[in-house]
Amino acid sequence: MGRLAGVLLALRGRRSRQNRGNIMNAPLREPTFRESVDIMFNRAVKFMDLSPGLEEKIRVCNSTYTVRFGVRLRGEIKTFTGYRSVHSEHMEPVKGGIRFAANVHQDEVEALAALMTFKCALVEVPFGGSKGGLRIDPREWEEHEMELITRRFAYELAKRDLINPSQNVPAPDMGTGEREMAWIVDQYRRMNTTDINAAACVTGKPLNAGGIAGRVEATGRGVQYSLREFFRHPDDMKAAGLDGTLEGKRVIVQGLGNVGYHAAKFLSEEDGCRIVGVIERDGAIINDKGIPIEFLKTHIGATGGVKGFPRGTYVEDGHKVLEEDCDILIPAALESVINLGNAERIKAPLIVEAANGPVTAGADEILRARGKVIMPDLYVNAGGVTVSYFEWVKNLSHIRFGRMQRRQEEAQNALIVNEIERILRDSGATMGISDAFKSEYVRGAGELELVRSGLDDTMRTAYQSMREVWHGRKDVEDLRIAAYIVSIGRVAASYRSKGL
Repeated sequence: MGRLAGVLLALRGRRSRQNRGNIMNAPLREPTFRESVDIMFNRAVKFMDLSPGLEEKIRVCNSTYTVRFGVRLRGEIKTFTGYRSVHSEHMEPVKGGIRFAANVHQDEVEALAALMTFKCALVEVPFGGSKGGLRIDPREWEEHEMELITRRFAYELAKRDLINPSQNVPAPDMGTGEREMAWIVDQYRRMNTTDINAAACVTGKPLNAGGIAGRVEATGRGVQYSLREFFRHPDDMKAAGLDGTLEGKRVIVQGLGNVGYHAAKFLSEEDGCRIVGVIERDGAIINDKGIPIEFLKTHIGATGGVKGFPRGTYVEDGHKVLEEDCDILIPAALESVINLGNAERIKAPLIVEAANGPVTAGADEILRARGKVIMPDLYVNAGGVTVSYFEWVKNLSHIRFGRMQRRQEEAQNALIVNEIERILRDSGATMGISDAFKSEYVRGAGELELVRSGLDDTMRTAYQSMREVWHGRKDVEDLRIAAYIVSIGRVAASYRSKGL
């Protein structure tokens, strides 16, 4: 805990160095989400050669717009509060999701915007960081009411260019999805009838509204690809006390929303992992033999929770399952679920941050001191923004990926297969190419295959850039700080190129 106190001091020292003596005597407390992001940033810049002015420019949030708007609902005017924060415009447009949640507040939105800046830089997506939020519980409203509210929020943002294909491009986040993005893009079109690139004003849209194949699964698929890359490196597995492959690894997933569901589905069905625990709002299900994810997802959709699921043991206090024995722990829903209160009891040797900010700065200190390896959120969670980038490019180019080259690829591959078969026939070979192989080899890549290929390449390349710092510098102890060093360095280079 002494190391954590020092980190907290560093954060306070950045804000008010003259009060350092008072802070030393203050009781230790859990850092807020925003403070955790600042603590991680400060840890990283200690290892970098940045001028104080440039360091401050990269750290601070450029602007936050707060809007309070009214919508006539159920016979009266209801007032809602929303935010759109822009952390960094070192590249434009800026990018970041819009979340709908009852507890959304400015500090949370600004912290998420900062993470978006570093996330985009790490995976080399040419966006600055932004984030939005609307203080609302979507479960309290009917669909037509949610449409009215969403459209009015979009109007308030778009008229200030906080939704714009070339300036600020939102996406789905917690509490939002394809439906809300379709409403937003339609509202933007109504306000900008001659904008030929209007479809690019948001990403995460349905396919029939300008979306891209593979976007819904993207963040969960990115979790899978990040773990695959980790397991390609024996030294990294050794650091976490693991060996072998993903096959048979015991996994606990916190949150079976979009990210957690897809990550659990792909890891269990394609990589042979055993999902031994799933934590949801109403508790958790554990089963050491493995939980069938599709079956559980159907049960949650029908009943609203995991309670009563027949293929496992129900645990009412779901958060206790975070502390169960497993090989890989994937917090995939909320911030700060691993904190000072439970970090000492976390058993998993490898923690994969599929959500934004699931491990607090205090817990991070404790876990690292205990030898745990943490794959950081700004890397693991970057699949969504990566495929959002592909969608944005598709909207600007006005053509589906694969449309120009797919059949040409098929024709070229068919030539190769036909020539091999001719050679085999002429040589009198008794064995030929199987129909299954021929069909798979000849088929050209469509949009989904190209999206998955681009995402896989992005996650592999980003991991290697982190790993180079992690293993190449003796003063860098963990992947999170390596990730921050890479991303902050890229943001700094961009600012320097602008003359700052």
